[in-house]
Amino acid sequence: MVTMSAFFTSLVTSLVVFVILVILFSILSRRPSNAYIYYPNRILHGQEPPDLVKKAGVFTWIKEAYSATDAELVAMGGLDAWVYTYFFTTALEILLYSAVFCVVVLIPICVTSHNNAALNNVNNTYVKIDNLAMGNVPNKSAKLWAFLLAAFWVSFVTFYVLWKSYKRVSTFRIQDQTSAKVKPEQFAVLVRDIPKPEVHQTRSEQVDSYFRKLHPGTYEKCLVACDISKAEKLYLEIEKIKLKLEHAQAVYELSKGKGGDGVRPTHKTGFLGLVGAKVDSIDYYNEKLKELIPNLEKERTRALADEQQGAAFAFFSDRRSAAEASQVVHSPDALKWQVYAAPEPREVIWSNLAKPVPQRALRKAIVYVVVFLIILFFMIPILFISALTTLNNLETLLPFIKAIVKIKALTAVIQAFLPQLALIIFLALLPSLLMALSKAEGIPSKSHVARATSGKYFYFIVFNVFLGISIFGTIFASLAGFKQLIQSTGLTVSYVVKLFGQKLPPLASLFITYVALKFFIGYGLNLSRVVPLVIYHLKRKYLCKTEKEIQAAWAPGSLSYHTNVPNDMLIMTLALCYSVIAPLILVFAILYFLIGWLIVRNQVLNVYVPEWESGGRMWPHINNRILAALFVSQITMLGFFGVKEFPYTVLLIALPVMTVAFYFVCKLTFYPAFAHLPLAIASEEMKEIPSLASIVEAYTPACLLEGEQFEDAKFEDAQSNMTSRTNSGITSPA
Repeated sequence: MVTMSAFFTSLVTSLVVFVILVILFSILSRRPSNAYIYYPNRILHGQEPPDLVKKAGVFTWIKEAYSATDAELVAMGGLDAWVYTYFFTTALEILLYSAVFCVVVLIPICVTSHNNAALNNVNNTYVKIDNLAMGNVPNKSAKLWAFLLAAFWVSFVTFYVLWKSYKRVSTFRIQDQTSAKVKPEQFAVLVRDIPKPEVHQTRSEQVDSYFRKLHPGTYEKCLVACDISKAEKLYLEIEKIKLKLEHAQAVYELSKGKGGDGVRPTHKTGFLGLVGAKVDSIDYYNEKLKELIPNLEKERTRALADEQQGAAFAFFSDRRSAAEASQVVHSPDALKWQVYAAPEPREVIWSNLAKPVPQRALRKAIVYVVVFLIILFFMIPILFISALTTLNNLETLLPFIKAIVKIKALTAVIQAFLPQLALIIFLALLPSLLMALSKAEGIPSKSHVARATSGKYFYFIVFNVFLGISIFGTIFASLAGFKQLIQSTGLTVSYVVKLFGQKLPPLASLFITYVALKFFIGYGLNLSRVVPLVIYHLKRKYLCKTEKEIQAAWAPGSLSYHTNVPNDMLIMTLALCYSVIAPLILVFAILYFLIGWLIVRNQVLNVYVPEWESGGRMWPHINNRILAALFVSQITMLGFFGVKEFPYTVLLIALPVMTVAFYFVCKLTFYPAFAHLPLAIASEEMKEIPSLASIVEAYTPACLLEGEQFEDAKFEDAQSNMTSRTNSGITSPA
């Protein structure tokens, strides 16, 4: 329960902070020296900083974000980024259509009812804002028919918008797949679980003979996966030393500009450069490179010859053949010769390619057990966060704050922000752990890891944040209520459900303030980029001496789908679950997705640089999570209508059944075209046919390909020696 003063304190303060951050953005983004923070994506696309800041204005970014076409968003951020922005469009449509009935019809019904006043005479649980919720309608009232119809309205609106959106995204994905841009992954497949070769065979010879027999005339050659962990470590160390050498040389050149012959930089070789012998930095790094580069050459040769693994990329003469190969069963033994559509070269996780099926299954089972335990374990801090929602509990648990609570202004601030801030900070700690767990499953691509992490994070949020705070927040709204529950001699399921139903509506105000805090503060910081701006200027002034160091200082990175999508889904879940119980939340959820729609489009156009591209594979995940949120909301409706003793609650049983049916219809209708490249698309003629050499090079790890020492390297050990046997236009490397 959040008091009216705390609610308005949170809302007004968040709005003020948001306005300040937007004003800061409008001022700072017009300075040429800040262009690398606010327009890095456009700069990388060839636009000059002076030209970018000249046209910048207070409302220019809003106009550009609003008027940007889908094609422009894809060109600047990729199809994955466009799919993410389209998620905001879909969410807005669902919430706006829902609000047409829920806000316009239900709120007046709630306001003209007086159930909360009667309950307050007993336990003083409700405040004025709770009168805008369904809890203010008396049990068994005929007015509940409107809320029942609203539950059906929200469900049907969601079905309609999701079907339309899935169809739209599918169409756009097809257009992207048939574009003139060459995609190496369309000519390759990933082969996993390759059995041990014959004694006289190498891995590449084994794969060549197998695929040449099954795909005569279209199979070209293969690239066998190797254990490159040691080579990659040496490669990264060499790249790090190269940067340090360039830095030392730049420092030396700058010292010459001050007169004289300059001062050669020195450093100590011990821990963090604080201890050990002092050496000439330039000479030291040159010597290290002379030592490490031959070591990398030896390790590369050894890995390619001795560390070949049971996985490979097989390349085909045309994309139709590759698409066919990825969709058929190759071996009568289901645990061998498993063939999948190849991920994009940039997103390959080489260390996971060769993990066999039994190990992957075991890893996945262990990971899900760990995630389940994490969900259970973190119920404890969630319980503590729930306790923070009331000052009465704070005074009981922390007696020393009684003096602070007496200050009314400070009390309002604590109630308005402390629970929400604690929840946001708490959730920020999880993504890295869940990402590591998803990678540990043996998933071969970064986009798949991001989707798996997003799914785990979403379920964690639903069970711990929404259900955890709802359940524990209702039961522990007062310590007396908890004691009543424990000491009750007639403790039954119906009693617990009744207690839950009575205390659920007051939590709507907590979630409304949470949504407001998220979009005002969160989006304000996202747009203003104050933290990256400060870090960039500090690094540029005190640390950066070379162009590469400056580029690294302003590099924005890509969209963090594994955290952004589930956090947005939490807002969607809250909105759908409370759309009928407390329709006011729809207003704030609409503001969240409306402001987010503008800011995310602006950031895609100007800031974020994609690190990989999956071709919009996130959309089925988004569609399913919205349906999961709708399913949770329908179950919530069933429970709450039951508490209201409405005799026609049984009609709501149809809604979760329809949601499950709609999920399967979408999966059968649209998902196959996301899982595989349709043959109808793969069969279309291409304007440009890539060379086999360029495709193989795209899939070759950087530690085996880049660098002056390796420009002329031939990877005969890992690549097959077959020449092209077709007239497809694809040729083998010279």
